[in-house]
Amino acid sequence: MRESTKVVKIGDRVIGGGNPVLIQSMTNTKTEDVYATVAQILKLEQAGCEIIRATANNEAAAKAFADIKQQIHIPIVADIHFDYRLAIMAIENGADKIRINPGNIGGKDKIKAVVEAAKAYHVPIRVGVNSGSLEKELVEKYHGVTAEGIVESALDKVRILEELDFDDIVVSIKSSDVLMCVKAHELIAEKTKYPLHVGITEAGTILRGNIKSAVGLGIILNQGIGDTIRVSLTGDPVNEIVSAKLILKTLGLRRGGIEVVSCPTCGRTSIDLIGLANQVENLVTDYEHLDIKVAVMGCVVNGPGEAREADLGIAGGNGEGLLMKHGEIVKKVPEEQLLAVLKEELQNWK
Repeated sequence: MRESTKVVKIGDRVIGGGNPVLIQSMTNTKTEDVYATVAQILKLEQAGCEIIRATANNEAAAKAFADIKQQIHIPIVADIHFDYRLAIMAIENGADKIRINPGNIGGKDKIKAVVEAAKAYHVPIRVGVNSGSLEKELVEKYHGVTAEGIVESALDKVRILEELDFDDIVVSIKSSDVLMCVKAHELIAEKTKYPLHVGITEAGTILRGNIKSAVGLGIILNQGIGDTIRVSLTGDPVNEIVSAKLILKTLGLRRGGIEVVSCPTCGRTSIDLIGLANQVENLVTDYEHLDIKVAVMGCVVNGPGEAREADLGIAGGNGEGLLMKHGEIVKKVPEEQLLAVLKEELQNWK
C-alpha cells in the first residue's frame, strides 16, 4: 500500500510512493520565541527528526516562520486551528506544509483562500482529524466515536479540498485508542491514495506513550500503511525521535545506527549490568554512522553465546567480562574496563 500512495513534496523531502517513512515531531516552545524554537529544532535535527511542526496560533507565531526557516535544515509545518488568516500568513512566511482541519477553519470561502495561497506557494496541506474532535453528526450516526466515523470525517475534508481543485494532500487520522486507530488506518488505506501521517495521539508519558505508540504504529506500519510518523509523548520531543527511529528499525523500515541488545539480568548476574547497559545505550548515540549490533550480557550461561551472535559484545563474569568481536573472544578485562574497551572498539570499527 505504501508503494502506491501519491508522492507529496514537503520542502526538500518527499513522502509517499514507497519513499522512506519520515520521522516528525512538534516543537513545544512558543513559536514566536525564535531563539528557543530554533534551538529546540536543531536538537531534534541532531536526534534524527526529518520534518518538524510548530504551532501558528497567533500572528507573531505565523510571522516567525520566516526567521526560523533561515536557521534550520529540515522542512517546517505550520499547525493551524480556527483562523484561516494565520494559515495564509504562515504560507507567506515560508511554511513548507500546513496542517488544518477544514471543518474548523471557517466557511468554504475561507478554505478557498487558504487553498489558493497553498497553490501559489506550492505548499501541501495536511488534513488532520482527531477522534476527540469528531463532528456531532458522525458521533450520532455511528453511535459514538468509531473508526468508521473518523475515516468518513477525514474523507469529507479531503473532498472539500478536491472540489477546490487541490490534491497536494497528506491525510492524518489519529486517536488515543490504539485499536480504533489501527482499524481507522486499515479502512482509510483502502479508500484513498494520499500519503498517511500516522501516530497515536496523546499517547501519554514516556513509558505508557512508548508502549501504545510501538504497538499501534507497529501494527499499522507492518501492514504497509503509513508514509510519515510521529510518536506523541508528553515531555522532551527529542524522546519522540529516539522512539520513532527504534520503531522503524525494529520493523526493518530503517537501517543504520547501532542496535543494542541486553539481557534482563537474573540472580546469576555478577556485574552491574543495568548500569553498564544504560551507559552503553548513551555511548552508542555517538556512533549512528555504524550499522552493527552490540550485545551487553550479564552472565556466563547465555552471555557468551548471545554476545557471539552480535557484531560486538560484552559477556559479564564475576567482576570481569569478555569482549567479543565477530563471534570470537578478544580478551578478558575487569568489570570497570568493559565500557572503555567497548568504546575503543567502536572508535576503530571498520
